[in-house]
Amino acid sequence: MPSRVLPGLFTLTGALCALAAPALAEDETKALLKELSNAAGPPGYEEAVRAIMVREFKPFGPVSYDGLGSVIVENGASGPKIMLDAHMDELGGETRRVTTDGFVTMQMLGGWLDEALPGQRWVIIGSKGPVRAVSIIRDVHVTPPEERAKPFNRDQLFLDLGARSAGDVAALGVEPGDPVVPDSSFDELNGSGRYIGKAWDDRVGCAVVIEALKRLAAQGHPNQLFVAATTQEEIGLRGAHTAAEIIRPDIGIAIEGGMAGDQPGTHPDETNGRLGGGPDIFLYDSSALPNRRLVKLLRSVASDKGLPVQLDLVQGYGDDSAEMQKAGGGAPTVNIGVPVRYMHVHNGVMDRKDFDATVDLVVDLIQHMDAGTVSQIRDFTPAGN
Repeated sequence: MPSRVLPGLFTLTGALCALAAPALAEDETKALLKELSNAAGPPGYEEAVRAIMVREFKPFGPVSYDGLGSVIVENGASGPKIMLDAHMDELGGETRRVTTDGFVTMQMLGGWLDEALPGQRWVIIGSKGPVRAVSIIRDVHVTPPEERAKPFNRDQLFLDLGARSAGDVAALGVEPGDPVVPDSSFDELNGSGRYIGKAWDDRVGCAVVIEALKRLAAQGHPNQLFVAATTQEEIGLRGAHTAAEIIRPDIGIAIEGGMAGDQPGTHPDETNGRLGGGPDIFLYDSSALPNRRLVKLLRSVASDKGLPVQLDLVQGYGDDSAEMQKAGGGAPTVNIGVPVRYMHVHNGVMDRKDFDATVDLVVDLIQHMDAGTVSQIRDFTPAGN
């Protein structure tokens, strides 16, 4: 008996086959961004990210470490000391307490919005390997209408591991102090060149410094270039402090996940950044002011190269340049960001064009950093003296 074809079956089948078809080969930069975004690395547990950075740094110079686990590679034996920095850690947490019925509480690490915490997937890095969990959330069917709009309190956050008892949790290899990271994988949004993933703060910066180092090593530059991948930025800029003490830079350049405010619901003065507008140059944040001469040079380089830049001032934001600028008696610094929508949550969005423009800008800036230029930037002698 002939089969009866349902309307739309061929269309549905074709769509499913398209989803199942092998993806086109990723370019190397996209593959690097994917690897970095997917790696687990909350503050104090940056091992997976550190392994990637060391692998990428090793071909370009001697690699060393500070006492907090930051990675430093030196390229170039003469000229001013330029410190190019990105931090490895991401927003995360660590397990705190196991209840008798098998739920786990969590100590947050970094500046989470409470409303971003419930109903999310997480990965606990236990002694027996990754353990998946979900943060609890109250069911709308039993939540009184007057309570539905109330802010979530992080003290009510529990992780559900599927366990039935504290013994089940122990059997999974989970105990207090284990690192926790968002469970959110990299993807490209519908062929747009915009990438979704976790930890763009600051894995996008890690990728920028890697790509810039490759090009600078190949093309040459007039500096002692120290590229640092630092630890524990999200809980106090700690790795930048220790790495900068070792390097004692003449100039410091931090690369960060910048802030895009072009999505609905934002206010004009929150941030000037938008996706596709080019790298952010931070003129102010809560932790640091940039050196004005360095900003002027940066803008001049961008203009000469036809690179778009955005000027931003952001409250409630800190970055590694704050620690670099205090090292060795003081160093002129600047923070450059790749704009990201939805910072400090499970899923952020970045634009590949902004990333590529940031790499171009960093390479061109450092190639302008000869001894005379650095001396002028560092000269605070009043005119006429």
